[in-house]
Amino acid sequence: MAEEHKRRKRYSGKYPKHFDEKYKELHPEQYAGIIEHRIKKGATPAGMHISIMVDECLEHLEIIPGDQGLDCTLGYGGHTRHMLEKLEGKGHIYGLDVDAIEIEKTKERLSKLGYGQDIFTAIHTNFRNIDKVAEEYGKFDFVLADLGVSSMQIDNPERGFSYKANGPLDLRLDPTKGIPASEYLKTLSKWDIEHILSENSDEPYASEIAKTIDSYQKSGMTIDTTSLLYKIIDKSLPHNSGSRRKDLINKTAARVFQAIRIEVNQEFEVLYEFMDKLPTVLKPGGRAVILTFHSGEDRIVKKSFKEMKNLGIYSDVARNVIRPTSEECHRNPRAKSTKLRWAIKSYKE
Repeated sequence: MAEEHKRRKRYSGKYPKHFDEKYKELHPEQYAGIIEHRIKKGATPAGMHISIMVDECLEHLEIIPGDQGLDCTLGYGGHTRHMLEKLEGKGHIYGLDVDAIEIEKTKERLSKLGYGQDIFTAIHTNFRNIDKVAEEYGKFDFVLADLGVSSMQIDNPERGFSYKANGPLDLRLDPTKGIPASEYLKTLSKWDIEHILSENSDEPYASEIAKTIDSYQKSGMTIDTTSLLYKIIDKSLPHNSGSRRKDLINKTAARVFQAIRIEVNQEFEVLYEFMDKLPTVLKPGGRAVILTFHSGEDRIVKKSFKEMKNLGIYSDVARNVIRPTSEECHRNPRAKSTKLRWAIKSYKE
């Protein structure tokens, strides 16, 4: 039976401006030339995620046909696709994702590329549960964890991850669980908010922003949209910064949204738990690669790898952080803050 034709969403002007109107970018497989043109200009097409440091990840994972691997943060499936190619039809990869919405899209996307259940399994779970996954499916020859929030989540205003478009202030990686950021903020005192902004994103204006958020909430207002939070950030910052003020607001907003997102999803707690469990799911000689995107994450990974190397749990770890090339950063500006670290499980149990 032929698939029912759906008329594309109409929009005003020459080009679509809103996320749900960008029919070409939301269906990249149908408009490959246009998508590649966008990428070469240094833009990430809406609803799409460009995998970061793929070559470097593959280099340190050393995947061979027959291996069993784990992608802890499946996302758009870009890293997984390249790892599946390395298996050459032999072995298996398990992909975890906490996002109930995106995991189904990625599962279908990889299936259309020929990666069915015989070689790939998608599992809807938080990567803090890797021990349970290993109990069911066995230990792994390689493990990848890309800790960044995917572009599909950032670009979709309905998910509330970005200040760049108005939408509900949600910020949950799994929108089926927990409470949105708008409700979570109500449970916090001024001191709590200041602490979160300082600890999670090193925010220099944490005190001023916390004071304004607290004032809004005490007046009975709910900070329920991304635009309102952005307005509060604007109001909190000094007004004598001249022509550079817009840049100051945007950079501050990025840090504030990041800090609140980390807290809503308990990202540091999850990462600590994951790092403790990681060596227990690796086979002797198994390799792990982790991509981080801000200093807080990188400190946790670096410290864990170093401590476990000293204990003999890992036979070797990255001595220095690995960064993306300047060419990659031009092609994908979202790669600029990426740091890669790797570790190899010792053969000694």
